[in-house]
Amino acid sequence: MFKGIDISASGLTAQRLRMDTISSNISNAETTRDEDGNTYRRKVPIFRQKVENQMESGVNAGRGSNSTGVEVDQIAEDQSPFRLEYRPNHPDANEEGYVELPNVSVMTEMVNMIDASRAYEANIQAISNYKSMANSALNIST
Repeated sequence: MFKGIDISASGLTAQRLRMDTISSNISNAETTRDEDGNTYRRKVPIFRQKVENQMESGVNAGRGSNSTGVEVDQIAEDQSPFRLEYRPNHPDANEEGYVELPNVSVMTEMVNMIDASRAYEANIQAISNYKSMANSALNIST
């Protein structure tokens, strides 16, 4: 009965993780060295469909697999090239005076943040609609 809510809840969790990852990227947009001494690389969450095998769970035996939302597959590092800026006085500048800056575009991250926020809101609305439909179904007999 609550499968619709569970699916939307997994979407809420996924979009929250996406927003956390985006905010981490924005906060490290100028980080030239991480704890290992490397230039920060943009992080991107990769999601996959969460599938429940109904044959194993005994629910609707014989029907096979069914989607139950999304889950995080991994948080990958974007392999696009770093930005090079001429800053000869920067402590991390190379011999030519260029500094490798993270491959983070704040504008792209903000667009992604708006997209994640709208997807989050859509999942909240889906849960609200599901609750409203369930309430209406319960009130049919009265």
